[in-house]
Amino acid sequence: MIEALLSSFLGGALRIAPEILKHFDRKNERAHELAMLDGEKEFAKLQGEIHLRQAETALTGKEIDAMSVALREQGETARAAGWFIAAISAAVRPIVTYWFVTLYSAVKIATMLMAAAVGADWKDVLISSWTEEDMAMLWMLLTFWFVGRVWERKARS
Repeated sequence: MIEALLSSFLGGALRIAPEILKHFDRKNERAHELAMLDGEKEFAKLQGEIHLRQAETALTGKEIDAMSVALREQGETARAAGWFIAAISAAVRPIVTYWFVTLYSAVKIATMLMAAAVGADWKDVLISSWTEEDMAMLWMLLTFWFVGRVWERKARS
């Protein structure tokens, strides 16, 4: 009798064992599928970023080419109009830059003088008057004048 019970128990266990193993195997397959999908998603995201950067780079190159053509045509038009018009055209950028720097400096100096007038320490006034926005303005002007000349030379070549 014990043999019959043991035999039926072992038979049942051996019959159910493959089903249990299949269940764990399916669970591992699903986890693997999810991991593969996550990897594919990350890969697609990276590909999208690469394509976006390539498109931005191409657009930037086209913008620079368009600016070069516009500057060249502006110079040719001004030369064709005569030396006086060419001189006025060439003076516009420096005059606007000097005007902007003068006004910007006047505002900064007036602000520092007002702060000093109310009794603020001159060191604190000087340190707090130079902000990230001021640094951005400085870089904008330097880039406009020095990098702009590089592109103008390339456009003439």
